[in-house]
Amino acid sequence: MNSYIDQSHESIARGLSAIANENRLRILHWLADPERHFPPQVDGDLIDDGVCVGFITEKIGLKQPTVTNHMKVLHEAEIVEGRKIKNWVFYKLKKERIGQILGDVALLMQSEASNQ
Repeated sequence: MNSYIDQSHESIARGLSAIANENRLRILHWLADPERHFPPQVDGDLIDDGVCVGFITEKIGLKQPTVTNHMKVLHEAEIVEGRKIKNWVFYKLKKERIGQILGDVALLMQSEASNQ
C-alpha cells in the first residue's frame, strides 16, 4: 500500500475509535443540538462558543478528569473544537468531520467492493 492510503486508514481509524465509545457518542449526540440538551450558559453561547465542560460533566455523571479525557480524544480526532473562556473550556461539534469520517468509510468499502 502507498503512504497516502495508510494515512487515510489511520485517519479513519482514529475518527471511528473516537466515536466508538458509548460516553463519547452520547456527548456528540448532545453537542449536535446543544440548545435542546443543555441550559443557557452565563459565559459563552451554546451555539457560537460551544458547551462548557462543566455542563457536560454534570449531565453525563462522570468525574471531571474522565470527561476531560473523553473530550481530549474527540479533540485529537478533530471531531470537536475547544475554546477557553475565562477558566472553562467550551466544546463545539465539528459536524463536517463526522460526515467526512463516515463518508471516507463508505468510499473505502466501495473501493474494496469494486476491486473484487
